[in-house]
Amino acid sequence: MALEIERKFLVDQTKWPRERMIFLADRVFDMKQAYLPSGKGVTVRVRTREILRDQAGTHPKHEAFLTIKGPSKGISRPEYEYPIPYEDAVEMMQLSDKPTISKLRHELRVGNHTWEVDSFTEGGNKGLILAEIELSDEDEEFQKPEWLGEEVSHDSRYSNSKLAVNPWNEWKDK
Repeated sequence: MALEIERKFLVDQTKWPRERMIFLADRVFDMKQAYLPSGKGVTVRVRTREILRDQAGTHPKHEAFLTIKGPSKGISRPEYEYPIPYEDAVEMMQLSDKPTISKLRHELRVGNHTWEVDSFTEGGNKGLILAEIELSDEDEEFQKPEWLGEEVSHDSRYSNSKLAVNPWNEWKDK
């Protein structure tokens, strides 16, 4: 079992270098995510991603993953992720009873960590930009980039599975 320890932040869009980011990021992906029916606090996600930019140039153009996440305890939760055939993932997404999430992901190194910055590109979450960092310990120190905004790690509305059914643009208090 892997333990995911993740902190999540809004991105201050006035400081986010949107036009230059494709050149600054180590990797850029066009991603689609669907959530399969589950219960007991468990999330089952199917993800496809197309690699738009990869400095190493060693990855296939299309990839797909099946991810199972257990219930959260603070900012930690068990996570299991497996690569699956791309065609299977596309078919499995049709089993979802929730809308698909679409986003661009920019991975970039800041200090000793890699940040994943997701710009939602379609539907009710279009315009939302979130930054995530995975840590090895809940109290681990990390460098905060200048474009980091408010922390939302403990606000479950910002989980992708919740955004699929309660889109950000429909919130009255965003």
